[in-house]
Amino acid sequence: MPSAALAAATALLQTGIDEGVHLGAQLCVSRRGEVVADIAVGEARRGVAMTPDTLLPWFSGTKALTAVAVAQQWERGEILLDDAVAAHVPEFAAAGKEGVTVRDLLTHTAGLRNAELAGSETDGVSWEEGLAAVCAASLYDEWVPGERAAYQPKGTFLVLAELVRLVDGRPFAEYLRDEIFRPLDMVDSWLVLPPDRADAYGERLGVMHDTSSPEAGARPLADSIPPDARPSSGAMGPAHDLVRLYQTLLRGGRPVLSPQAVEAMTARHRTSLRDETFGAVIDWGLGLMVNSWHYREQPAPYGYGDRASRRAFGHGGSQSSIAFADPEHDLAVVLLTNGMAGEKGNHRRTQPVLTAVYEDLAL
Repeated sequence: MPSAALAAATALLQTGIDEGVHLGAQLCVSRRGEVVADIAVGEARRGVAMTPDTLLPWFSGTKALTAVAVAQQWERGEILLDDAVAAHVPEFAAAGKEGVTVRDLLTHTAGLRNAELAGSETDGVSWEEGLAAVCAASLYDEWVPGERAAYQPKGTFLVLAELVRLVDGRPFAEYLRDEIFRPLDMVDSWLVLPPDRADAYGERLGVMHDTSSPEAGARPLADSIPPDARPSSGAMGPAHDLVRLYQTLLRGGRPVLSPQAVEAMTARHRTSLRDETFGAVIDWGLGLMVNSWHYREQPAPYGYGDRASRRAFGHGGSQSSIAFADPEHDLAVVLLTNGMAGEKGNHRRTQPVLTAVYEDLAL
């Protein structure tokens, strides 16, 4: 049962409410395989209290799930990391992308133009339409895949999910349910939330808000619950569900991955490259950001605070959340908020909270 008070971290979350950067937040922390804190503060939506069981969107935290799915197929021999993507999805070869590999997509070194991918995973765009947009996209001028880095929020992980769908045969949302959510007892996690389940959850569904402008206040966003499968950004659930994934990776990956696959995912496959989206040097594993504190002695965008070890790995969610594991401390942390405070505002909010977690636990 949760036992750590995490007083400093909780106080900072309350400060965020007072300052209007979120209405509410969840913080779930696991140490040595046991949840030591499962905290909820503020409101899930106006007039409804946030609880540890509230479902919140994970946005790009979804990419960790897609990366695990690809790693499963790699383990099964269906996909090789250095396969050309076009060997599995022939139409992806268009516009000079025939040399882009699976590894390039996982490490965000493929060099597709983000502007051309922007509409690939949005409201009203079907899986097929989104995939067509990615396959038609071009590379940046003079980009050599693998030699430069630029984080791609949308589109490229849709192609990775399509690879999994093609070699496995199941719809991707069904695949995640069968191969990740159920084995890890992530009972309230969804890539596609069926209408009847949404009705059943009722007020347990949190609402995301735009909190980037203090003058405008917190404005609820209509797409808090994406209606379509979005392998880059569509999953949702409570923090204590997502922490199970990172607990599992810390403890060798069983039953969803082997220890060898986890080691490969969390190793540095991309190092010392300046990310042209974030404007900072960030190392990357296979679909996961590896702690890059050592380049500037401060957290990179969507980093893990001041005290995380060099081996920490995880993924953030757009302007609102962070989930990561730290093998040196046997620690897994998921911080979810319901306020999108802008990139800089989110960084100012999350990093002190994550640092406070370590201080509260005397790490």
